Amino acid sequence: MGVAAKNKKKAQQPLKPMNEFVSELMGKMTVQEKIGQLNLLPSGDIQTGISENSSVSEAIRQGRLGAILNLKGVDNILKVQKMAVEESRLGIPLIFGMDVIHGYETIFPIPLAQACSWDIPAIEQSARIAAQEATADGLCWTYSPMVDISVDPRWGRVAEGAGEDPFLGSRIAEAMVRGYQGDLSRRDQIMACLKHYALYGGSEAGRDYNTVDMSRIRMYNQYFPPYKAAVEAGVGSVMSSFNTVDYVPATANRWLLTDMLRQQWKFDGFVVTDYGAINEMINHGLGDQQQVAALALKAGTDMDMCSEAFTATLEKSLEEGKVTMADIDQACRRILEAKYKLGLFADPYRYCDKSRRATDIYTAEHRQAARNLAAETFVLLKNDNVLPLKKQGTIALIGPLADTKNNIPGTWAPTATYQYPTLREGMQRALQGQATLLYAQGCNICRDSVLQADGSFYRTIPRGDDAQMRLQALETARQADVIVCAMGELQEMSGESSSRSNLELFDVQRELLDELLRLGKPLVLLNFAGRPTILSWEQQHVPAILNVWFAGSETGDAVCDVLFGDKSPSGKLTMSMPQNMGQIPVYYNHLNTGRPVEENTQKFAKFQSNYLDVRNEPLYPFGYGLSYTTFQYSDVTLSSDQMKIDGTITASVTIKNTGHYDADEVVQLYIRDVVGSISRPVKELKGFQRIHLNAGESRTVTFKITSDLLKFYDYHLNDVIEPGDFDIMIGPNSRDVKKKRVSVLAFSAGS
Repeated sequence: MGVAAKNKKKAQQPLKPMNEFVSELMGKMTVQEKIGQLNLLPSGDIQTGISENSSVSEAIRQGRLGAILNLKGVDNILKVQKMAVEESRLGIPLIFGMDVIHGYETIFPIPLAQACSWDIPAIEQSARIAAQEATADGLCWTYSPMVDISVDPRWGRVAEGAGEDPFLGSRIAEAMVRGYQGDLSRRDQIMACLKHYALYGGSEAGRDYNTVDMSRIRMYNQYFPPYKAAVEAGVGSVMSSFNTVDYVPATANRWLLTDMLRQQWKFDGFVVTDYGAINEMINHGLGDQQQVAALALKAGTDMDMCSEAFTATLEKSLEEGKVTMADIDQACRRILEAKYKLGLFADPYRYCDKSRRATDIYTAEHRQAARNLAAETFVLLKNDNVLPLKKQGTIALIGPLADTKNNIPGTWAPTATYQYPTLREGMQRALQGQATLLYAQGCNICRDSVLQADGSFYRTIPRGDDAQMRLQALETARQADVIVCAMGELQEMSGESSSRSNLELFDVQRELLDELLRLGKPLVLLNFAGRPTILSWEQQHVPAILNVWFAGSETGDAVCDVLFGDKSPSGKLTMSMPQNMGQIPVYYNHLNTGRPVEENTQKFAKFQSNYLDVRNEPLYPFGYGLSYTTFQYSDVTLSSDQMKIDGTITASVTIKNTGHYDADEVVQLYIRDVVGSISRPVKELKGFQRIHLNAGESRTVTFKITSDLLKFYDYHLNDVIEPGDFDIMIGPNSRDVKKKRVSVLAFSAGS
């Protein structure tokens, strides 16, 4: 009986329980095959697959490869999986992974934008749809969600996270794990990978891959919660981060990977490195390849992404006593258990049903879900009675981002097909002859001298002579009743390795915007960005600003849904937007100082903690976002002004839609621990509800406040609630809140 026939017969038989099955399999494996399971390599090209003569093919046949990343297409994946199952000695199937970050071919808004919807069910649905599409094309593992907290918008990877808040970030982390994985019982579910563990978003100066250094109290209270939430939601794998934690690279940090992750949080999946991270520890100064590989394995790293350090050195380290067989077995077992949970031992071709490619990817249903979520992510920053626009007269659409497909998906969309309609096409469809649409590019993205990157980096938009394009844009705008400007960043300007030191609108775009404003016509700025940018000049001069992020494959239609009033904007910022670069980092849940300045004051106070040239507050605070309607908040009412230390109270507020549009509102609950054993933040998000109110409608929103919401990690890293006064705050954003005080009593309900 041949290998293929044996595997087919084996697949038809029920598997033994996981522990027994894996133990029996490992008993048949050589040391080289066990180490091979810890090896993850790229296919070489996400589109073309693996060459028959490549070293990857050789590693597969020798059983020295556990997983492959960046191989796209069910035909390619089926071919390679057959090679692993039918041509290697033990027929162990491979895991196929990809950066499916915010959609597969139906592209949803970037994660930072999704967070601004505050719509947890819709975010979970986006992950579920991404899993359905990815598995229909052969994949079974995604390197998502990224849950890194960051307070520095210079860091390009803020685009891939949920923003600056640990409470909201935790809820999104849980939702994405649920959406991707479910219980892995179905073939349209995919194993998630929590990243980047840990603290990657705290890089100094917002520079990618840079040093991270912070106290453990800050780790526990501000940065760890989303990681822990994802683990508790059952995430199947964790990716170690590039940075150091307590001066030890995360990939070799036993306290981080074993003491915290496995022993305290009870994580039972496997840990994979980020791309090449083991070899990068040589640059960190921890030794040669053999030394750093041994450090990583013993710390709790199970799979080596692309360094080939485990396969190159672990046999030698085993012979020299630098690692043990138990170390290798432990890591191998974790990889094999993941394959068992994915159902690959029961059916190696579980994710290779070619018929699904035609029915489950980029469907009308998926596109509608992406369009709906995109509209919820847009944040209306300013509106001087310009929006929504009427579908009448003549509209001039101007700007370098108005008619390009290259800027539609956003960062980390390697599986995007770029078949998506542009903003210009979306507007033409929305207007359908009811109004005349004129177009001019107007300018380049930026001048050649602005960026260090090679010119091709920012020339995905056609280059032209700025002076000539500006004249054409002004002539076009003079013929219009209203001007819509599509400006901002290119998608390549945020994401990995895309840190920026200046977040203002590029000067050539600002100059065009200024000229257009001088025409005296109503003007709307659509700000495309993968991060909070600085819009102080625009806030002062532009009558309407809609932050549209990078909204994915349905951008063109979703922008029009909001621009023309079919939907009211409801997005709320999840990162504060600074007034200028010198304020960074600026974030809402900061500690107080011994010399605080009153919030929202315009005056400089000598010998207080403030700047000479700008007030402390951001231009737009965390949680901020306008609507086409207005909402009125009542005072906060509490069920009691006292709460036992293990008790519960409720806080309520009545919201009325006092405008003329039906709309959604995100009601936000903040808490301040007034007196504690350590300094505590001035406020912390502890709840939110997204509600819909018709024009004139009122609703009472109630939050349940439990002792868990009042806990924090103290100086000794104990999770505690301390008796004393707490301020309960509810409002439409972190700045404009109504407040009541409650006293938490030292005795419990049973006292």
